[in-house]
Amino acid sequence: QVQLVESGGGLVQAGGSLRLSCAASGSIFSINGMGWYRQAPGKQRELVATITGGGITNYADSVKGRFTISRDNAKNTVYLQMNILKPEDSAVYYCNAGIRQYGGSRLYVNFWGQGTQVTVSS
Repeated sequence: QVQLVESGGGLVQAGGSLRLSCAASGSIFSINGMGWYRQAPGKQRELVATITGGGITNYADSVKGRFTISRDNAKNTVYLQMNILKPEDSAVYYCNAGIRQYGGSRLYVNFWGQGTQVTVSS
């Protein structure tokens, strides 16, 4: 089986920084796209940033210039460096990855982490 485990969330003051990590483990043959999404109370889950297997990145307009997504393919890990945090960035952050597993279909399947809470105080 495959697991995505996020870490690095917490409480920070506005203007501060946090770094989220998400490590994929299990029967992994390869990973293509990875990304971060967030969901605030009463709102739909929204895309924050994505990164392809080749390192091409995409960001939500609301985080451009403040957040940076990166990945370490050797560690099957994706990171989200969040700077100049704002109260509106408060949410549960989820990582996502398209993973092909050993011994099965050649299809990439979307897996989600359990989420990590980020709270930014004003």
